[in-house]
Amino acid sequence: MNKNSNGMKTLFSGIKPTGQLHLGNYLGAIKNWVDLQKKYDCIYSVVDLHALTIDIDAATLRKNTRELAVDLLALGINPKKSILCKQSEVTGHTELDWIFNCLIPVAELERMTQYKDMCVRQPKNVNAGLLTYPALMAADILIYGAEYVPVGEDQLQHLELTRVLARKFNNKYKKYFAEIQPILSKNIRVMSLNAPNKKMSKSLGETSYIAIRDNAATITKKIKKAVADEAGVKNLLELYKIFGETTKYKKFNRDLAKKQLMNSTLKDELTKSVLKFLKPVQKKIKYYDAHPLEVEKILSDGAKKAQVLADKNLLEIKKLVGLI
Repeated sequence: MNKNSNGMKTLFSGIKPTGQLHLGNYLGAIKNWVDLQKKYDCIYSVVDLHALTIDIDAATLRKNTRELAVDLLALGINPKKSILCKQSEVTGHTELDWIFNCLIPVAELERMTQYKDMCVRQPKNVNAGLLTYPALMAADILIYGAEYVPVGEDQLQHLELTRVLARKFNNKYKKYFAEIQPILSKNIRVMSLNAPNKKMSKSLGETSYIAIRDNAATITKKIKKAVADEAGVKNLLELYKIFGETTKYKKFNRDLAKKQLMNSTLKDELTKSVLKFLKPVQKKIKYYDAHPLEVEKILSDGAKKAQVLADKNLLEIKKLVGLI
């Protein structure tokens, strides 16, 4: 069911449009997505329905969704190799979500770590969507018959619930859904520039991260002001290892061991390397931002392709459940 005519199996992943994409997002997920296009039939979705669980206005959601799609294209998601679409433009996600909501006990959803964390983070907006978020996430994956999902270790609990829901459905109706297999992202944990003991995150403020869309002056300023204690230097070196030159990276490590490393030199070289990496990316961003109709067509075409897959599976699912 899940192997396509080209012999490759289906992989799904989604990303929520809640703000600017930064280097932590790229290294922790998107870089892996780009590489996976060679091995799987990939469906990548901007999961705008999930974004409604936070306090976000309509204009911001539209802007974030458009910019995120552009950033993904600029970073290497290829619509000729993969399906790129908006979650809300493919009916079936929410229909399968409702079926799953009627299968999963509330107690299992209440145990989810992310639900507990979000209740603390937004105590004035503990909406039902936060609780049922994992059921929609499971529907996102299983509506396409996907068997593989790239995840970080912090997402394994949600993926396990997807596996649980698939088993519950298979046991109640008929074995239809395949066992979901996680593809663990390489353990690239990018730390905050201003709090190097914490993961790079938008929640820590703009000086915490380097956004994909940051201009040269902003990037230079952020790196220059980055914390340079022991943990901070380690973080800067890790970033330089990825974006910089191998020879210089080794020298920086030798200098550090001898306590001769000049933090200003490391920061200058890291700035040059990050700017070099981002230059062609931002050139593509500029192009897509100037051609919004082209981006809309890519998303629309992606949604049409995704809809065909979703419709095929939903027809069978509805028959099994008794809706048709």
